[in-house]
Amino acid sequence: MSDMIFDSISIVGFGYIGCTIGTVLASRGYRVIGVETSPRILEAVRAGESPFAEPGLPEMISEAVAKGILTVTDSPEGVAGTDVVILAVGTPLSETGEADLSQIRSACEAIAPHLSDGQLVVFKSTLPPGATMRELAPILRRKANVLVVFSPERLAEGRAIEEFLTTPIVIGGIDTESTDAAMRFWREAVGVDVLPVGSSSAAELVKLASNLWIDLNIALANELAKLADVLECEIDILEVIRTANTLPKGQNKVNILTPSMGVGGYCLTKDPWFVAGIAQRHGLDLKTPVTSRHVNDTMPAYTVSRIKSFFEKRGQPLSEVKIAVLGLAFKTNTGDCRFTPVKPALDMLAEEGLSDLQVFDPRVSDDDAEAMGIKLTSNLDDVLEGADCVAFFTGHDEFKSVTPEVLEDRMKPNGMVMDGRIFFSREMIADIEARGLTYRGIGR
Repeated sequence: MSDMIFDSISIVGFGYIGCTIGTVLASRGYRVIGVETSPRILEAVRAGESPFAEPGLPEMISEAVAKGILTVTDSPEGVAGTDVVILAVGTPLSETGEADLSQIRSACEAIAPHLSDGQLVVFKSTLPPGATMRELAPILRRKANVLVVFSPERLAEGRAIEEFLTTPIVIGGIDTESTDAAMRFWREAVGVDVLPVGSSSAAELVKLASNLWIDLNIALANELAKLADVLECEIDILEVIRTANTLPKGQNKVNILTPSMGVGGYCLTKDPWFVAGIAQRHGLDLKTPVTSRHVNDTMPAYTVSRIKSFFEKRGQPLSEVKIAVLGLAFKTNTGDCRFTPVKPALDMLAEEGLSDLQVFDPRVSDDDAEAMGIKLTSNLDDVLEGADCVAFFTGHDEFKSVTPEVLEDRMKPNGMVMDGRIFFSREMIADIEARGLTYRGIGR
């Protein structure tokens, strides 16, 4: 990329999003400096190792660090002289249900003295509409006439690198000059479609609208799954959804997502509350964000109730049952446990007085699990051996080895397979049941 207009990029907040974006940009020839305060992240990257379990990221970090084009620092001075500054600092949920902007404000205050005229500053952190224009840009521009845009993060864990290189990038600047500069940068850096909107505030609402749609859609799928479970009919909700999704509607088709044992992660569990909180502050009582959150928050308890009712019908209290839980991360093929729905499910199972509850997740570190009060079992065979119930709470690729034959071999006879992530095909379900085991899913 010898014809690059932009050369160097600093990433303020080298967590999951910042690290992924920065590493990909380094792999495309840019000099990238990550600004981060976490000793764990700094140590890992400096050693050429990935602090996050994202497919493809370890190899890219190792190569970029070895080439010297990816470095990290704990000093805000790292932004000085770079062509582009990207902020990917967390904006957690406040006690009032709105975005807590204290971290992003502090980051802006820290880097502002080191900015210079003409630098492009890009916000990736989720922000309420108006925050970039009214609160953060004025902090950044106290000393220098920087260009400022909001460009929402649109990555899905487990396939973040692929999505970053293929998903259209949305940008909204605080002025035309900022928008134009951001369009030039992203087209050069990634080469995907760049979608400018009329303001930074509109771009901020794009992010919230997208995540609210996802949460609402999953809530619809979960409600349909619950309905399918109570009807005394032979219904597989996946078949229903797959068929319903063939109906043309508007520019696309009906697109109902997939039910599961719960929704987790950093964005979907908070962004609908952001929307509701913003609305309430302006005297508007929105129903859909609150509804979707309440529906999706019921799914861990619903999944546990499916397990409990099975053993109650057999006259077997859970205190006498061994349950093997496969998966602790909030999502398939990631090691991220932030707001994982598995944790409340485990707590509910423990409250039932289980004599033997074991959890296996090869993608989650022991430290992250222990921080949640959970001790992982290190060996898959040990978890499965003698289990009365095997609960698939994520669908990691590593669990594909747990075939119906393996389940029959390892589990106690007449045991239960709880599929909380729609892991098994209809053929595999038939195979499981042919081996004397009982299958239960979400809407299946």
